[in-house]
Amino acid sequence: MKIIDLNCDMGEIPEEIANGTQESLMPSLTSVNIACGGHAGDEQTMRTTIGQAQRWNLAIGAHPGYPDRENFGRLELKMAPQGVSDSIFEQVLTFAKIASNENAPVIHVKPHGALYNQAVRDLELAQAIADGIARWSRKVVLMGLAGSQMLEVFRKAGFTVAAEAFADRRYEPDGSLRPRKFEDSLLRNPADAARQALRIVEQGSVIASDGSEVFLKAQTICIHGDTPGAQQIAATVASTLRGAGVQLKPLG
Repeated sequence: MKIIDLNCDMGEIPEEIANGTQESLMPSLTSVNIACGGHAGDEQTMRTTIGQAQRWNLAIGAHPGYPDRENFGRLELKMAPQGVSDSIFEQVLTFAKIASNENAPVIHVKPHGALYNQAVRDLELAQAIADGIARWSRKVVLMGLAGSQMLEVFRKAGFTVAAEAFADRRYEPDGSLRPRKFEDSLLRNPADAARQALRIVEQGSVIASDGSEVFLKAQTICIHGDTPGAQQIAATVASTLRGAGVQLKPLG
């Protein structure tokens, strides 16, 4: 039986946390990555999101990003490696303290947005991320883009890693994510996202923006909570995978 984790970035939009939109995604998931004060999130959103995740027995992870709330952490910043390491350490330490107070073990860490995408090709940046997290703990799983060298950097830094693929994002021929500046960067149709997720699990590949096949091996698949129609996308992906005999199981 094939096994996959379904994760989602959360704790980023206070209105969706308060009105129940965020929690409505959780029945379809096995893991959540919670913003911890860099690109989004504060003590209250972290605590509330952790509580929601606990109700659904989801694995909980930290989701640090560039300290750039104005741009939601989606613009590449020119930060020195030490500055990145310091910021990541502060974010995950803050999150870990809150999680501990809620009796919630932190299972994994996933970088956010531009920080994540930059680290795919900038291995010095990937090392800075690993160094920052290691100052807190190495006993967590680090998520990184499937097929990228950032995973090898994380491994060499002493971490267990999880290769991540995306159900609702289109890929470039080199295996990177298609930049959001392109209109077709997101897969907004739930059936399209479900087909891509199933292909990732069953065939270990995706079809890139130019029609070529990109091979990758993933342990976890992401569905973005801020993609339009995310609730339906998540539900369709989960039901399609289960219908194909795939077991949905959290990391760790």
